[in-house]
Amino acid sequence: QVQLVESGGGLVQAGGSLRLSCAASRSIFNINRMGWYRQAPGKQRELVATITSGGITNYADSVKGRFTISRDNAKNTVDLQMNSLKPEDTAIYYCNVRTLVVGVFVDYWGQGTQVTVSS
Repeated sequence: QVQLVESGGGLVQAGGSLRLSCAASRSIFNINRMGWYRQAPGKQRELVATITSGGITNYADSVKGRFTISRDNAKNTVDLQMNSLKPEDTAIYYCNVRTLVVGVFVDYWGQGTQVTVSS
């Protein structure tokens, strides 16, 4: 039973910080990339940050300089440190794990954790 367990969401004032964590089941093999997406009300789900198994990172322009993604390949975990939070960051954040299985990408998604930033 593969599963992504997310934690760390909550309510914070603008300028504050939160740290999101995601733990993937150890039964998930061949992880190519881990990351976070988010979806605000009335908007499409968008990429926030990703990190490959080799440590290459990618960030949305809106979070560069404020968010930092990190991972532990051995533990199948990925974290997102969010600093200088803005009300525009309010969204449901979803953990994403991308695997490469027999030459095809297979994605796993968490249930989502709510992040609310007040003015």
